[in-house]
Amino acid sequence: MTDKNKMKILVVEDDPDMMEQMRIYLESEDYDVVAASTQREAEPLIRPGNFRAAVLDLIMENQDSGFVLSHKIKKMDPKIPVVIVTSVTKETGYYFDKAHDPKDWIKADAIIHKELRFEQLKAELKRLLGGGDRHAS
Repeated sequence: MTDKNKMKILVVEDDPDMMEQMRIYLESEDYDVVAASTQREAEPLIRPGNFRAAVLDLIMENQDSGFVLSHKIKKMDPKIPVVIVTSVTKETGYYFDKAHDPKDWIKADAIIHKELRFEQLKAELKRLLGGGDRHAS
């Protein structure tokens, strides 16, 4: 059951354990989680007013699923904050950093490298959503 007064966050993650951990953590921080486990499942959820921020896994059924979803969200509303969570550094050694500003080509507002620390996610959402008010306006 969703609470219409809580801020909705779209979370797309194909690892069921990570999804459940993010859901539990974000709900404990007073967010309402709209969840999907694949790009295909998430695409119909990308509608105006359906969520205020998104947390996306980068690699799901396709290697660029997170990029595609981020692009679609930003095309719908460029003001919606998008955080991409990825293990690409662990798997490939490539590290997204200031020299490769993700906003220049990924259309994301932040990238968090796995192993995810939930305090990082909380801090990024707070920064991107403009402070501490987690309730819908």
